Amino acid sequence: MIGARAAAVALLAVLLSACANLPFGAKPPDAAASAPQHAEYRLEVQAPDELRKLLTNYLDLARFQSAPATEGINAAELERLMRAAPAQVRELLETEGYFNADVTVPPATTDAGLPLVRVIVEPGPRATVGSVSLEAVGELQQADAAHELELLRSRWLLPVGEPFRQSAWTDAKNLTLARLRADGYAAAGWQSTHARVDAAANRVDLTLLFDSGPLFHVGELRVEGLQRYDEDSVRKLANFGAGDAYSEKLLLDFQERIQKLGLFEGASVEIDADPANASAATVTVHVKEQTQHQTTIGVGYSANTGPRVSLEHTNRRLFGSPWVMHNKFQVGPDQQTWEGELTSHPLDNLYRNLFSGSATRLRSDDQILLGWNARVGRTQDTPRIERLYFGELTHARVDSAALTSQADAGSANYHWVYRDIDNVLLPTRGLTTTVQAALGYAKGTQSVLGEALAEAHGPFGRLYTRFTWYQPFGDAWYGSARVEAGQVFTHDVIGIPDTLLFRAGGDDSVRGYAYRTLAPTVDGVATGGRSLFTTSVEVARPISKRYPAYWWAAFVDAGNAADKFDQLRPAYGYGVGLRWRSPVGPLRVDLAYGQQTHQVRLHLSVGIAF
Repeated sequence: MIGARAAAVALLAVLLSACANLPFGAKPPDAAASAPQHAEYRLEVQAPDELRKLLTNYLDLARFQSAPATEGINAAELERLMRAAPAQVRELLETEGYFNADVTVPPATTDAGLPLVRVIVEPGPRATVGSVSLEAVGELQQADAAHELELLRSRWLLPVGEPFRQSAWTDAKNLTLARLRADGYAAAGWQSTHARVDAAANRVDLTLLFDSGPLFHVGELRVEGLQRYDEDSVRKLANFGAGDAYSEKLLLDFQERIQKLGLFEGASVEIDADPANASAATVTVHVKEQTQHQTTIGVGYSANTGPRVSLEHTNRRLFGSPWVMHNKFQVGPDQQTWEGELTSHPLDNLYRNLFSGSATRLRSDDQILLGWNARVGRTQDTPRIERLYFGELTHARVDSAALTSQADAGSANYHWVYRDIDNVLLPTRGLTTTVQAALGYAKGTQSVLGEALAEAHGPFGRLYTRFTWYQPFGDAWYGSARVEAGQVFTHDVIGIPDTLLFRAGGDDSVRGYAYRTLAPTVDGVATGGRSLFTTSVEVARPISKRYPAYWWAAFVDAGNAADKFDQLRPAYGYGVGLRWRSPVGPLRVDLAYGQQTHQVRLHLSVGIAF
């Protein structure tokens, strides 16, 4: 006990002695204060622009230059990084194909009170690809698959004579393997890949060998995730059967059809990639079902018809049967509409049965259009082509201060839409074509200033087509062109419902003119025409690289409707606009000048018309 107390007294004496040796007010030394100080410096990389960006992004000297003081380096570590910099620069340049670079890092100088570290780079010549050997083992070696191997060789992304870059080498390997797997060899993989560098000759020789594995064939089809909808609704969308050769496109097209069905929130299709099951590989479909009932309330605005509110309801299994019922009500100051549609779940060959109807009241240019129609038919929707066959009853009545006309018609119709575009919502390349044809019988009457004219009736034919072309060109420039034409064939006196006739003007027609105002006139009142022709040319470009979804555009539109083609005199509209390429489609705001009316109009629209 006495010994412990003596030790404590001795320790206290030592501490008091140490404090007594400190100057008055001084504090014990701080361990952090004795640590090496953070070294601040400036870095200058002297190299071609393309390589300077690479080096300033990945060099350790560049990384620590901008680090905060707590994460920075001291003077000794800076010296170490300067000594290591030449080797690091050469490693980075080799990824870009420069294998004979001369790199120097002279002693630091002073610039504006800070050390200036310079990295001087002479990259020398860039190596190019000297030879490419792409070979295969597995079923792709067989004679009947030789064309597949030749196709892969012809599409190789890093051919002889091209500059060698590590990223291009990696991309070429990945894309070639992806193409092979997509073309039916789902278990394919690289057996060996080599890039042999001859630095003295600035040459790289590429040697690649892959094991294709077996060619896969489709076996059993399984559907997972169904609760309320029939499995046949999915199976009938498959345009392949057991034993068919597998390809990635085959399954992707199947997946797209399922997603477009309207019964599922999402769908994925995959094949069992086990080589042991290649002769009959199981295809599994995973789906996530939509709810049976869905109601949507919307608010919108269109330059054609003004503001509106809408109510939509969808029942995806009407009374427990494989039918989908869809109703849409839309109300605005100028337009009130109802549209209803009853469609079956998919049948054989991607067909569906269809019953539909609509009723509308539209006010435009001091006229009121009242109309309805009813359809019975079949529709087919494939990845590129849509077909619609239907019989239709149509009624339309147009009232204005001086003219009243009404007509009824029954017709047999065929509609065909072809799409070959890079993106359905936001196309920039490709074309779309729409063709509509009808044969029918119509009767109608007209009265001018209250005086009724004789009723006229008889057969008629109707043709309509619309062609749209999209093409990128130059540096981030995009062009589009449209041609639209229509003709009703009938005796002059036969009355045709206004909804089957033609008018021009508006967002997707001739901008600079009000909706449906370009048409022949009777006593100064616009009426539906039997001939139509419009065209449009537009160029667009992103406003800046930082905001690629926002574009500006310039356009010229022309067209009109008339009773006969030889009476058609085009009205011109031209202007500028803004585009927002949103995830749900393009939002367009256009300011257009109508040469015929000498007026400027604002046009707003969402989406594209086929």
